[in-house]
Amino acid sequence: MVAYSFKTRFGPLIQSRAKTQTVRADRKRHARPGETLQLYTGMRTRSCRLLATATCAAVSPIRFDFDPAMTGRIEVHGVSTMHLADLDHFARSDGFEDWADLKRFWAREHPGLEAFEGVLIRWDSDSLVLP
Repeated sequence: MVAYSFKTRFGPLIQSRAKTQTVRADRKRHARPGETLQLYTGMRTRSCRLLATATCAAVSPIRFDFDPAMTGRIEVHGVSTMHLADLDHFARSDGFEDWADLKRFWAREHPGLEAFEGVLIRWDSDSLVLP
């Protein structure tokens, strides 16, 4: 099992099955398709709480471009999208209202970051099990 921690704001979205993915920086080991994910809020704190478990459906390399001169761009497995409707759909799957909300979150959490490379971890909402 691989555990991931989420900000409190994402807890209800995970449990309602609205959030079905997470974007993470590279690390030594991420989940692999078929493995069980443990989805927490407040890990390594007294308020740690298991939100749900789910089965990892896919892990893909991802790149965001937040160039202020353009709407933005996401590249997953080398396939790029810049269409606002697709960016909004991606953002909603990640627990945001739309692409603009995701961009505001990233600007607040990662000031000055105009590009990001990491991994996209997806789970099937049908595999989600609440505690």
